[in-house]
Amino acid sequence: MTSLASTIAADIQPIRHSSIPAKVGLALALAALADWLFYGERIGLSLSLFAIAIAVVSVLFNHATLDLRRAWTSAAVLVAGLVPAVEELNPLSCLILVTALLMALLLATNPETTELVERARALRNFILLGPFRFFPDVLQVFNMSAFTRGIALWLLPAALGTVFVALFAAANPVIEQWVSLLNPKIILDYVSIPRLLFWTMMLALVWPFIHVRWRRKKVVTADVDDVPVPPPLQPLVSAEFLGPSTILRSLVLFNLLFAAQSILDGLYLWGHVALPDNMTYAAYAHRGAYPLIATALLAAAFVLVAMRPGGPAEKSTVIRPLVYLWVGQNVLLVASSILRLDLYVDIYMLTYWRIAAFIWMGLVALGLILIVARIALDRSNGWLVGANLIALTIVVYTCSLMNFDAFIADYNIAHSREVSGRGMPIDTRYLTQIGPQALPAIERMMQIRADRTLVGCHDRLVESQHLDMAWRAWGFRTWRLQRRLDAEAKGRSDGQPAG
Repeated sequence: MTSLASTIAADIQPIRHSSIPAKVGLALALAALADWLFYGERIGLSLSLFAIAIAVVSVLFNHATLDLRRAWTSAAVLVAGLVPAVEELNPLSCLILVTALLMALLLATNPETTELVERARALRNFILLGPFRFFPDVLQVFNMSAFTRGIALWLLPAALGTVFVALFAAANPVIEQWVSLLNPKIILDYVSIPRLLFWTMMLALVWPFIHVRWRRKKVVTADVDDVPVPPPLQPLVSAEFLGPSTILRSLVLFNLLFAAQSILDGLYLWGHVALPDNMTYAAYAHRGAYPLIATALLAAAFVLVAMRPGGPAEKSTVIRPLVYLWVGQNVLLVASSILRLDLYVDIYMLTYWRIAAFIWMGLVALGLILIVARIALDRSNGWLVGANLIALTIVVYTCSLMNFDAFIADYNIAHSREVSGRGMPIDTRYLTQIGPQALPAIERMMQIRADRTLVGCHDRLVESQHLDMAWRAWGFRTWRLQRRLDAEAKGRSDGQPAG
């Protein structure tokens, strides 16, 4: 017999250790630790302590696959990642700590990946698929009877539906009242929806470190005729979890939930129907722009996963119209968010972050439309990414040419209480932060009301403008501003009567 070294298949095998119930118990313990360390608290050393706890629990359940050399190497990598986070926790040290934790797990539990590309691919699969494995893996505790399969089919719709309801309750005081009526004295007094979402997120994040599963290849040395065909292995995400039946149930439920939110916005936000007692129109209109955008982004992620190219749901004649309807409702949701923010700005004035929010919401709406185009035109996800990058590039380049400083100053003064009779008083300190581009608007305001604070703001900006006109600091926009100021000053002097 001649031996033949051949790769049979890319294999996804669980590393089998103790039972799933014990792992679930430790996952809940880690979630409780995260609640104690992070929820409502400032984060610093607590993140390093949590990373150490994850590493200890991971070693406890995966010790059978370790050898001493790889264990010491992994420990050294983790310690090196902990040092910057212990020194000072900032975005960079946090990124280093997370990367070190992932690399330590890979080195300790996956000896088959030796090349850089293999390790990068393994970490990519771990990051993208790992957080979605908790609920499918927990279902292994049960025998997959018809009843438990039914639970699996409704697990994803119910979980995401709960998230959407929580976001809608945060964005809509009417829905919040409805939710509070479900269990007014028991659940809402003791259970916080944001804390439940926090626990769910923590369970999803720590589970891959406890129940470790890597995508690996088997090399079999044997005669080709003697190699038995291996049975098909269970995927990381079961068919019930992301199959057509689950997606269909999800879309039906989500369309109903979003329709309720859209009808309420149509009545109260667009139609100005009288609100329930003890609720003001301002409280309804000025609340929830950002939670609704988070809802739209989560919906877009679900559509991309559910309607992945070549997936079982992509060609379904039932699922596709439901996807189009749901994306349309999400676009309407973004439009409602823009209107809410516009009403908020109309009272509380314009800032850089609020302009950025308008632009971001427009990009989200465009991204949703491009998702529909990708599905309808049967394009790849690469086409979708490219189209969004082109749109983002155009928007960023256009924004770089926009004079937002002058626009903000003009808007805030025109809508201030002193000029329009409503809204907020002029914030002279913010006008000073805007810079010299606010001078034309300030000078117009000084013709109406020239108090000491406004004059002082004007003088400081004039001095800053003179410094900006030096050749080293020169800019075309600054030069145009100076010409405008000189022309307005000349017009005012010419208009004065000779005395």
